[in-house]
Amino acid sequence: MTTFTLRVGRAGEDDGELTASPARVYNLGSATVDPASALAHQEEVADVGVRIAFDRPAPRVYPMSVNSVTTDDTIGVHSGRTSGEVELVLVVQDGEVHVGVGSDHTDRELERHSIIWAKQYCPSVLGRRVWPLADVEAAWDRLVLESEVDGESYQRSPASVFLPPREIIAALRARITDLPESYLVYCGTYTSLDKRIRFGTRWTARLRDPRGDSLELDYAVVDLLAEVEPDHRVPLRPVPPSPTDQ
Repeated sequence: MTTFTLRVGRAGEDDGELTASPARVYNLGSATVDPASALAHQEEVADVGVRIAFDRPAPRVYPMSVNSVTTDDTIGVHSGRTSGEVELVLVVQDGEVHVGVGSDHTDRELERHSIIWAKQYCPSVLGRRVWPLADVEAAWDRLVLESEVDGESYQRSPASVFLPPREIIAALRARITDLPESYLVYCGTYTSLDKRIRFGTRWTARLRDPRGDSLELDYAVVDLLAEVEPDHRVPLRPVPPSPTDQ
């Protein structure tokens, strides 16, 4: 069983602690209040060759194994074509809901073949601090999601462009045959500021209340294959035989 020990922030109080042992991760696509507001992100991933299953109703649900989630400061990948994106994360533990921030890091080359395989392959990063949902529901309309890549602004949107957390949970109850008592939900992302997918080695993200507190995330990306001498690197995909080999 995978267990995360998270800090719980409350206004005017020292941080508490939450031990979360999710049985599943549900990664959502197009979980916006207005379906049209998801089009820009759909277009930017289409520009790198990704095809979305539009024959499935939004929000689309990508069920993931929990071992794809990490709170580490560094993740390993196998190419320079991976990217992060800031997301609201719901941490549901024994029916109690907390809100966090995460990054659904994705291998964009693999995503061209399968969105769900790409999401399972790359670690989804989870921030180590959360808020009780009940403490921030009244302030939901003023919360802001932001991200940067290699020190440059990448995304910024109100949290309220996404379905409210309790609506997301209700949608999962309707679509998951046997929803566990404890799980994580990555609630989808919004388009980048310049409407294009970026690649980089340092990603930061936050869920911010302009009147006070924020939840932060910061991690580095290491291309593991680049650590192998060029003549000894295995190819990412099979190399077709040359005519002289046949």
